[in-house]
Amino acid sequence: MRLDKYLKVSRIIKRRTVAKEACEGGRVAINGKVAKPSVEVKEGDIIEIKYANKCLKAEILNIAAHVTKENVQSMYRIISTE
Repeated sequence: MRLDKYLKVSRIIKRRTVAKEACEGGRVAINGKVAKPSVEVKEGDIIEIKYANKCLKAEILNIAAHVTKENVQSMYRIISTE
């Protein structure tokens, strides 16, 4: 699954266009490398997202095309929020 789509489906970022812009702006990294929106993610990858004054680090646990909001927490595990 593409990175921008995963961020939207997992509800880490609310809209896919916003996720795409974050990736293109160099604010999203996978396993320590800056990632483009089209990068394929897989289970076990570590995603880092830099916001204005904090950084979210999460591990991908599950990849699914459609998830209800009740089950979204099974898609990733937050490692740290700085």
